[in-house]
Amino acid sequence: MPDNNSPAWVDLRSDTVTKPTQAMRQAMFVAEVGDDVWGEDPSVKQLEQTLATMADMEAGLFMPSGTQSNLVALLTHCGRGDEYIVGQQAHTYKYEGGGAAALGGIQPQPLPMQSFGGLDLDEVEAAIKPDDCHFARSRLLCLENTVHGKVLPLEYLAQARNLVNETGLQLHLDGARVFNAAVALQCPLSDITRHFDTVSICLSKGLGAPVGSVLLGPTTFIEQASRWRKVCGGGMRQSGLLAAAGLHALTHHIERLADDHRRASSLADRLLQAGYTLDMPQTNILFIKVAGINREHLAQWLEQHRIKADCLGRDSIRLVTHLDINDAALERAAQAFESFMNEGHIK
Repeated sequence: MPDNNSPAWVDLRSDTVTKPTQAMRQAMFVAEVGDDVWGEDPSVKQLEQTLATMADMEAGLFMPSGTQSNLVALLTHCGRGDEYIVGQQAHTYKYEGGGAAALGGIQPQPLPMQSFGGLDLDEVEAAIKPDDCHFARSRLLCLENTVHGKVLPLEYLAQARNLVNETGLQLHLDGARVFNAAVALQCPLSDITRHFDTVSICLSKGLGAPVGSVLLGPTTFIEQASRWRKVCGGGMRQSGLLAAAGLHALTHHIERLADDHRRASSLADRLLQAGYTLDMPQTNILFIKVAGINREHLAQWLEQHRIKADCLGRDSIRLVTHLDINDAALERAAQAFESFMNEGHIK
């Protein structure tokens, strides 16, 4: 039988683990719905238009996941034998199952990512293929913001826009956590998205919705993308129940992202004082360098203290603050990491 006296788990693995708040559940319960494949779900339409307006885009398309949203964007931008230029550590290349290549015959051209999270734009320009039958056709540049918690500077985005204008590429943003970037920069969402032809925004990460992403872009592009959504199995029916959660998040959960950023910085300060090695986070994600740490022992130690962290799946230990991590939970996590260090588990 479970021990009801045990404290609740503190889950720092990702901001995807959040549970819908009671207010969000109520919004879902009362949502107006219709058949979205027929274009008849009013809540979905409202969500798509709300995000499009916030991003200063013409139209939006609601999808089950960020992976599908990015995939549909790539399938719409590129044909078979085309290529997209992307960072080696970017989600669209590394963490989304190779979908563009597997399902679309689209070749990725990965480039090293710079320490600030972007690509060297000179390297991007050099990677663009000439119009020659020997090469894949370079069609698209994909950026990510935030990327591993880092915020791309607005000046850099403007430079990327100038590059694609000069070279004839299109520019897509994997903006899974773009609201974190906007809050960190203290700017409207549109200050970021105006540089891009298309943007994918997740609702199920820091915004706390249970499901969903929205692809944004020109009306003609979104009309084409809706066909690819259907082909990829993303045509949902009474999906206004899910869209209502996203609408609630857009109204209530954007400004509070600053709390997640504050807590990530506070946790980083505690970890640095305890002797861990890491860079200060810009948003809600921090990475502990693993040199000298027995990660298996740390994972076991944290489990004993009912702390969940991404200790084993990466080159570093990732911790993510989110809607379900309050100050008390953060304190428990900080104490668990400090006690691990005090017990002498560092080599």
